[in-house]
Amino acid sequence: MTQRQFGKLDDLVLELKGLVLVRDLLRDRGTNVEEIDANIARVREQLAQKVRLAA
Repeated sequence: MTQRQFGKLDDLVLELKGLVLVRDLLRDRGTNVEEIDANIARVREQLAQKVRLAA
Protein backbone atom coordinates (compact mmCIF):
# COMPACT_ATOMS: atom_id res chain seq x y z
CA MET A 1 0.00 0.00 0.00
CA THR A 2 1.41 3.38 -0.97
CA GLN A 3 1.62 6.52 1.13
CA ARG A 4 -1.13 8.07 -0.97
CA GLN A 5 -3.44 5.12 -0.34
CA PHE A 6 -2.80 5.38 3.40
CA GLY A 7 -3.62 9.07 3.18
CA LYS A 8 -6.97 8.30 1.56
CA LEU A 9 -7.73 5.74 4.26
CA ASP A 10 -6.79 8.26 6.95
CA ASP A 11 -9.10 10.85 5.37
CA LEU A 12 -12.01 8.40 5.33
CA VAL A 13 -11.41 7.37 8.95
CA LEU A 14 -11.30 11.01 10.01
CA GLU A 15 -14.52 11.76 8.11
CA LEU A 16 -16.20 8.76 9.72
CA LYS A 17 -15.13 9.80 13.22
CA GLY A 18 -16.44 13.31 12.64
CA LEU A 19 -19.79 12.06 11.37
CA VAL A 20 -20.19 9.74 14.36
CA LEU A 21 -19.38 12.53 16.82
CA VAL A 22 -21.81 14.94 15.15
CA ARG A 23 -24.51 12.26 15.04
CA ASP A 24 -24.14 11.65 18.76
CA LEU A 25 -24.35 15.36 19.53
CA LEU A 26 -27.43 15.82 17.36
CA ARG A 27 -29.08 12.71 18.77
CA ASP A 28 -28.54 14.04 22.31
CA ARG A 29 -30.37 17.20 21.24
CA GLY A 30 -33.29 15.21 19.86
CA THR A 31 -32.53 15.88 16.20
CA ASN A 32 -33.34 13.41 13.44
CA VAL A 33 -30.08 11.78 12.37
CA GLU A 34 -31.24 9.66 9.43
CA GLU A 35 -29.26 11.67 6.88
CA ILE A 36 -26.08 11.46 8.94
CA ASP A 37 -26.63 7.72 9.41
CA ALA A 38 -26.83 7.37 5.63
CA ASN A 39 -23.56 9.30 5.26
CA ILE A 40 -21.92 7.12 7.91
CA ALA A 41 -22.99 4.01 6.02
CA ARG A 42 -21.61 5.47 2.77
CA VAL A 43 -18.23 6.30 4.29
CA ARG A 44 -18.02 2.90 5.99
CA GLU A 45 -18.63 1.21 2.66
CA GLN A 46 -15.97 3.35 0.95
CA LEU A 47 -13.52 2.50 3.70
CA ALA A 48 -14.29 -1.23 3.47
CA GLN A 49 -13.86 -1.12 -0.31
CA LYS A 50 -10.46 0.53 -0.08
CA VAL A 51 -9.29 -1.98 2.52
CA ARG A 52 -10.51 -4.93 0.42
CA LEU A 53 -8.72 -3.59 -2.65
CA ALA A 54 -5.51 -3.10 -0.69
CA ALA A 55 -5.52 -6.64 0.71
